[in-house]
Amino acid sequence: MAYNEFAYFYDEFNDDADYDALFRAVKQRLVQHGIKDGIVVDLGCGTGDLTLMLSQAGYDMIGVDLSEEMLAVLREKAAELEIKDLLLLNQDLLKLDLFGTIRAAVSTFDTFNHIGPIDRFEQAIAKAAFFMEKDGLFLFDVNTPYKHRQILGNETFTLESEDALCVWKNQLDEQQQRTAISIEITYHDTGDSFQEEFFEYWYELEQIRTVCARYGLRVEEVCDGEDFGACRSDSQRWLITAVKEYTQTREE
Repeated sequence: MAYNEFAYFYDEFNDDADYDALFRAVKQRLVQHGIKDGIVVDLGCGTGDLTLMLSQAGYDMIGVDLSEEMLAVLREKAAELEIKDLLLLNQDLLKLDLFGTIRAAVSTFDTFNHIGPIDRFEQAIAKAAFFMEKDGLFLFDVNTPYKHRQILGNETFTLESEDALCVWKNQLDEQQQRTAISIEITYHDTGDSFQEEFFEYWYELEQIRTVCARYGLRVEEVCDGEDFGACRSDSQRWLITAVKEYTQTREE
């Protein structure tokens, strides 16, 4: 899915995210695998805080997002930081075309939960793997089944920023392994309201391992995606580290 109206309030509503800790966790894993520079793609980069931090750390960054509104916010941030060597692509991850190979890919804040059912998830994994060099690294996170069942569930959340009020409603569908999400944004100054609806899907860890292996990605580590320590039964997000084991000459 592509955030549209919500893109302009994403940072305000997501201001409790610890980007510094996320950056450290990502950078540490890249360096541990010998990736200290080169081309790295941020899949579902959103408004780009992690993209920009990795760019400032010396990586040649490509930001990919389906939302042109998100990319517009990222362009403004990059301009403010005087970052010019940043390639931004308005693409669907299911139709990814990077025009060349990459050393690593990252995808955070549950981008891959939005991809769709397991067949679409597999298609997105295949696309990312196709452009990756041998021994390249794929770091991505997903919201866990636990989070969908126990935290999101059928709950309603109210988020408020200086400019707007956001009402976030969830509806759990166990059979389809997904949560239907409705976001309604009301602007304080005008009273205008906008609504966006989409689904988040969840995947069992064994499903993820199987799909990755099918496209040459060996899952090397699964850690808690919030504190980056060991996984727990109540972990709400997994950060998955997968290594590309061979070079593909065609999409499989």
